[in-house]
Amino acid sequence: MAQTPALMIQGTGSNVGKSVIVAGLCRLLTRQGLKVLPFKPQNMSNNAAVTIDGGEIGRAQALQAQAAKVAPSVHMNPVLLKPQTDVGSQVVVQGKVWGTMKAAEYGARKTELMTPVLESFNILESKADIILVEGAGSPAEINLRTGDIANMGFASAAHVPVVLCADIDRGGVIASVVGTHALLSPDDLALVKGFFINRFRGEPSLFDDGLAEIVTHTGWPSFGVIPWFDQARHLPAEDVLGLADGSGEGLVIAVPRLGRIANFEDLDPLRMEPGVDLRIIEPGTPLPPYAACVILPGSKATIADLQAFKAEGWDIDLAAHVRRGGYVVGLCGGYQMLGRSVADPGGVEGAAGSEPGLGLLDVETTLSDDKTTTFTKGVHEETGTAVEGYEIHLGDTQGPDRQRPLLALDGRTDGAVSSDGQVMGTYLHGLFASDAFRKVFLERLGVRASVAYQTRVEAALDGLADHLADHLDVDGLLAIARSR
Repeated sequence: MAQTPALMIQGTGSNVGKSVIVAGLCRLLTRQGLKVLPFKPQNMSNNAAVTIDGGEIGRAQALQAQAAKVAPSVHMNPVLLKPQTDVGSQVVVQGKVWGTMKAAEYGARKTELMTPVLESFNILESKADIILVEGAGSPAEINLRTGDIANMGFASAAHVPVVLCADIDRGGVIASVVGTHALLSPDDLALVKGFFINRFRGEPSLFDDGLAEIVTHTGWPSFGVIPWFDQARHLPAEDVLGLADGSGEGLVIAVPRLGRIANFEDLDPLRMEPGVDLRIIEPGTPLPPYAACVILPGSKATIADLQAFKAEGWDIDLAAHVRRGGYVVGLCGGYQMLGRSVADPGGVEGAAGSEPGLGLLDVETTLSDDKTTTFTKGVHEETGTAVEGYEIHLGDTQGPDRQRPLLALDGRTDGAVSSDGQVMGTYLHGLFASDAFRKVFLERLGVRASVAYQTRVEAALDGLADHLADHLDVDGLLAIARSR
């Protein structure tokens, strides 16, 4: 029986644009009438999304599902690694927590995960006209080849052809492609059917000689040179490397960069607003005294990030900010930090123990193994404005300020607000993606919201699809996928 067409996009390195390219191809082929499903065997990211059945996958795969106009599924990213502190990474398999492991233990056990990876891929095969697979890191990391489930190990096991993506904006693109060719084994080389160049600035024909050199040294055909696509900044970043400041103009909202920052796509809708200057505050830099609002984002290691926050002196800056009348919003782990204490008696995110919080909300948090992962809808308690989003968190937060909840969600309350209304926290991710709530929130700060967030994301996906259609040999890629 013929296999479902499939194509795997691997990269010559991390952050070369694989996720965005797969998203663009998902939208392009979906517009051509194909049932397209994205797949990434293994992802490492604290930027997670919740599926409709309450599982977790990488946020990039959720965006790819949106591009393909399908609901996200745990089978689109069967293995998700969420880095924590010295305890290692939380390992999520088919949407549910499998365990917490350090790198050596995971390396010894990852071969066990090929079975659920292939099971998930087979489930998608039965539902798709074509599957677009994204690799992780680079196949040239040959020290990781034994037991690999993320790149060539998966491609070999599932018999999926591979095309390489190389980022010319990083420099050394010829060496990265030719070097990958030089390092791959003969069996892995047989799976690679060509390459393309991403993020070219300038006239693509100026790289014709470079393409010729790559073809001469590798024997691989080129599928195109993709110019820089500026609208990509309107898409959620795949990982923390893509976390950047906003326009540099307008009302300042400051976000301290936490070491284990999680679900930072919460910030994207604010970054897009022309009246907002979203500032990512790096360690070693004080919180700006002129900020109208400080947002504490999510964290995969709340106590460790809270300790680091204090070590930076940001707790002193934040207290001064509140005394000046500034606003503070805590999202998930950031909400937990704003309370009087965070306790981790079982050591689920690091060493067992507790840490005094920032004391800006009269609540206390106790972490536990019980993990909440759910989609939810509700309203902003004060204004009745509709909100929706998802929750991914460990533990429970209680205290007097919970009597002033920020939100009402599906018949229950969520979050807390200080008695003066300046400090607020919530477990809801995606709060600022709700246009009506963002409008109410920014008006309180003196800014008029003007962006329809999801409309802009959809426009960027459509623009990306057009961009790839113009610069990539899509028919050639489809022929490879169908030759599987």
